[in-house]
Amino acid sequence: MINLKRAYEKPSIEDGMRILVDRIWPRGISKQDLQIDKWWKEVAPTTELRKWFQHDPGKFTEFKVKYMEELKSEGTQKASLKELKKFVIEQKSRPITFIYAAKNQEYNHAIILKEIVEMED
Repeated sequence: MINLKRAYEKPSIEDGMRILVDRIWPRGISKQDLQIDKWWKEVAPTTELRKWFQHDPGKFTEFKVKYMEELKSEGTQKASLKELKKFVIEQKSRPITFIYAAKNQEYNHAIILKEIVEMED
């Protein structure tokens, strides 16, 4: 099971492997303070999609469809998602936390990514 946590929350031992899943580094936080183990930026939504969405709850359903399409289309995102899924499977005995910077904890790409990674193929 994958946990989700905002980048601005304090890291804890319960987080286990901390993976930043944003394309850009969270504003105002140092690498030391973030304490991530990996940065998997290629699985984040494209800049264009992120700017279109702007964390608007009214656009979330359409955003989810568009983001899932991005992840399924050939290219860097699809390959990176495949690598991430494999990595998560290899870490089964260790907790994993996806770290994201979005303020909105209910409507963000990390929720969708978690769902996709946890799905059975």
